[in-house]
Amino acid sequence: MSARELVILGCSSQQPTRFRNHGAYIVRWNGEGFLFDPGEGTQRQFIYANVPPTCITRIFVSHFHGDHCLGLGSILMRLNLDKVTHPIHCYYPASGKKYFDRLRYGTMYHETIKVVEHPISKPGIVEEGGDFKIEATFLEHGVDNIGWRITEKDTRKFDANKLQQLGIKGILVSELQKNGYVIIDGKKIGLEEVSWIRPGDSLAVVIDTRYCQNAIDIAKNARLLLCESTYLEEHRDLAREHYHLTAKQAATIAKEAGAQELILTHFSARYMFLKEFEKEARAVFPNTHVAEDLLVFPFPKNVKK
Repeated sequence: MSARELVILGCSSQQPTRFRNHGAYIVRWNGEGFLFDPGEGTQRQFIYANVPPTCITRIFVSHFHGDHCLGLGSILMRLNLDKVTHPIHCYYPASGKKYFDRLRYGTMYHETIKVVEHPISKPGIVEEGGDFKIEATFLEHGVDNIGWRITEKDTRKFDANKLQQLGIKGILVSELQKNGYVIIDGKKIGLEEVSWIRPGDSLAVVIDTRYCQNAIDIAKNARLLLCESTYLEEHRDLAREHYHLTAKQAATIAKEAGAQELILTHFSARYMFLKEFEKEARAVFPNTHVAEDLLVFPFPKNVKK
């Protein structure tokens, strides 16, 4: 089974600290590698995390403040050095095209990788096909800034006990899948009688925003929500002034959205210890965890019907 995990490559905000690198997050899921907001030093963090950069298939830049994108150029050059043969899809706000180009071509190198750009100018479905659907929304950060949602496709699961009881096995299972029914002893048995649909899990990423409805909407019923919480509630005024969230506000978004699990990240360098973030958020949304550099958060399949 392929990995289903979120790896924290960095969880600091604008200023890195002795213990927290600029933000960056790699999600390995169904054979793909989704890299979000590669800040400065991301390439080296891959080494510390023991994750090969070659797993990256898609890169998402929420906006072009430096702590969210300064690692982009070096990551692309690293993939070039590693001679990856699969395309690298890059998603970013269309208004930041000039910054994307500056980061991509900021130094001299011979580009051999295939970079597929997806400049986003409006909310909605960005891409749909294969194993995933990708959606975008614009958040409230003073500049064009995108929140992301990735949803895997629904899958049909068979009830092994019912199949056995009805004597459906081997080629009959293939026939059932193809035609939607089989005939056994003169009785028609429909596909829906022996199977069910497992809804695809969703990951939502909300990085850098004030509390807003779009953040709630993009996280609706998400299996996992990765959300910024730059400040504690005691600095709520600073959070609003700088277009950021407190831990309590992030937890409120998770609660209002009906998310299953919340990971807090993007902490201001003013805070040395993060336990208060967890405490503040859990008072509102109990299933909250605090990101730390190199932590791994698995998110196993939701097997409920």
